[in-house]
Amino acid sequence: MKNFWLVKQEPSSYSWPDFVAEGETAWTGVRNYTARNNLRKMKKGDEVLFYHTGEEKAVVGIARVTRPAYPDPTAKEGDWSAVDLAPIKSLLRPVTLRQIKSEPRLKQIPLVRQSRLSVMPLAKAEFREIVKMGMG
Repeated sequence: MKNFWLVKQEPSSYSWPDFVAEGETAWTGVRNYTARNNLRKMKKGDEVLFYHTGEEKAVVGIARVTRPAYPDPTAKEGDWSAVDLAPIKSLLRPVTLRQIKSEPRLKQIPLVRQSRLSVMPLAKAEFREIVKMGMG
């Protein structure tokens, strides 16, 4: 069964346009245990929302997991994981954190409740609602 996720990235470090230009990337550098454990639950084919942090604070695109968790090659010490992601499509318009917070069906998502978490699960209905907001 397919799972749904949201990953956060500072656009000045690695933006959605950078990701689209590359066509695929290793999602490395996660150094939070909860986020790492979420990476380890990702399966090939899972769908992922790409969220810009910083000033923008908005979901901007949809990606897919192309390789499940493996040891993070950027980790100098510790037990960290990475996954490979590929972009699927850009949202027609970004879905801002403010819009997400104002949607009653999204009040319980980790993005609202655990705002610092960089990799988080979403229910299928939550994922679809955010996509609908960005494509409508």
